[in-house]
Amino acid sequence: MRLLHTMLRVGNLQRSIDFYTNVLGMQLLRTSDNPEYKYKLAFLGYGRNPEHAELELTYNYGVESYEMGTAYGHIAVGVDDAKKACDAARTAGGAVTREAGPVKGGSTVIAFLADPDGYKVELIERPEQSSGLHKKEETA
Repeated sequence: MRLLHTMLRVGNLQRSIDFYTNVLGMQLLRTSDNPEYKYKLAFLGYGRNPEHAELELTYNYGVESYEMGTAYGHIAVGVDDAKKACDAARTAGGAVTREAGPVKGGSTVIAFLADPDGYKVELIERPEQSSGLHKKEETA
């Protein structure tokens, strides 16, 4: 067994695609529009299934926002350097909600962003497993 994807409902599909591609450096892998059932999908990630888990964004026609459930936590992304990743995210228009620093009660360096719909994205400093999030800044 393996994790295939995580689905989030979003209020504006293009705005969310822009966040996950421009701020977090994901690739838009595929989209589909299902007018008969009134929804659109976009799959994003740092690679495709089956090697990588993907993020599925679902836009239901006419729904511009959702209530955040109290059980939802966050999406986690590995980065080389959490401070540099925050700086790059901020430069790209991302909202940093917790600056880089050690997790409470531990030494792992983390930070948090909020996507355009308010979903939290945790950045975990793990150079050996990173997505290359802040590398966009270095190559620009």
